[in-house]
Amino acid sequence: MIKYGVNRMSITKTASELKKEQQQEQESLNLFLSTQTVIQEALQKLGYGEEVYHLLKEPLRMMTVRIPVKMDNGSVKVFTGYRSQHNDAVGPTKGGVRFHPEVNEEEVKALSIWMSLKCGIVDLPYGGGKGGIVCDPRNMSFGELERLSRGYVRAISQIVGPTKDIPAPDVYTNSQIMAWMMDEYSRLREFDSPGFITGKPIVLGGSQGRETATAKGVTICIEEAVKKKNLNLQEARIIIQGFGNAGSFLAKFMHDAGAKVIGISDAYGALYDPLGLDIDYLLDRRDSFGTVTNLFTNVMTNEELLEKECDILVPAAISNQITVRNAHRIKASIVVEAANGPTTLEATRILDEKGVLLVPDILASAGGVTVSYFEWVQNNQGYYWSEEEVAYKLRKVMVDSFETVYQISQENDVDMRLAAYMAGIKKSAEASRFRGWV
Repeated sequence: MIKYGVNRMSITKTASELKKEQQQEQESLNLFLSTQTVIQEALQKLGYGEEVYHLLKEPLRMMTVRIPVKMDNGSVKVFTGYRSQHNDAVGPTKGGVRFHPEVNEEEVKALSIWMSLKCGIVDLPYGGGKGGIVCDPRNMSFGELERLSRGYVRAISQIVGPTKDIPAPDVYTNSQIMAWMMDEYSRLREFDSPGFITGKPIVLGGSQGRETATAKGVTICIEEAVKKKNLNLQEARIIIQGFGNAGSFLAKFMHDAGAKVIGISDAYGALYDPLGLDIDYLLDRRDSFGTVTNLFTNVMTNEELLEKECDILVPAAISNQITVRNAHRIKASIVVEAANGPTTLEATRILDEKGVLLVPDILASAGGVTVSYFEWVQNNQGYYWSEEEVAYKLRKVMVDSFETVYQISQENDVDMRLAAYMAGIKKSAEASRFRGWV
């Protein structure tokens, strides 16, 4: 409803125009719809027919499960869990499991499609999968988390496995949770199956370098992006939004590379210093959920931080951070998305018109799934690589993938996001066609 007294815009804009704008904004904020929009555009550019889009716009399989868990106080709480398998034409599906109070079906679906795209960009023999449980692990004991993790594996055990669907860590899950899940799966199947899940502790068949892999991948993308913009990384000023797993490691890597990290933030606020922050001190003081700003008084909001003067901006926290509202005020010349979906489609267009080089999430954060693939390969062959070897292999994959996406964007005159989608979706489309599905 438009109240004419309050909204002066209505004089110059008709109600239907406003409604359309609001609708667009809503759609761009809905990750699932915006993912579908870009996939459609990418498939059209590649010359595929409608039927391929209809196959790839939704996951092939979506499972919703209920998990009863005995809580420490003796009561039984029933949790809802999801597992989405987007497309397994290329090979088994692969993707993390997140524990979060706001997990929902739409999000899990969208994230599983993104996993397909990521695997396509870095050329892995996987389709995309994703899982999630609606819970708040911060308010749960160790024992409750273990019972929940095992309950989830029992609930989805029919559709997962080393050659079907391989879970991994994601938001608020870690190597310990992966270890419980692997143990439960091995019990169910009555054999040891380290390849069922990745992101495990090293002693249970985890890979060297897995923990830092996502941040390493983002670092390599930044190094490649500054070359394209003729900037010197040693002199570059960087702002990182988010100080969780990816954000904190990235801050460390950037600091060690000689760049000047001038801003970081967490869920409660942001720290900014144009002369550069003491990253080692902040890393030392952060808690396990990546919170550090609560120790300081001169804190600004996340919104303010994004608009500060810098060379490279890295949104590494949550989705929909750069939108129509603030995209015009972004001062960075490079934006590297380390989070999932931090920039809406409309904002992507604005940044592209401003000449900002945007490295999209499905490319920038593909380091995690690449090393997960290495872990699975090592599990399958029972032979394990050194950290140096993993780092070397990861660099090669990321540099090649960045170059591929950049070339597609240049040759087809499209932004980097569309180019990444074109590179990512091609493999699933091709494999589905060869199998005779479309």
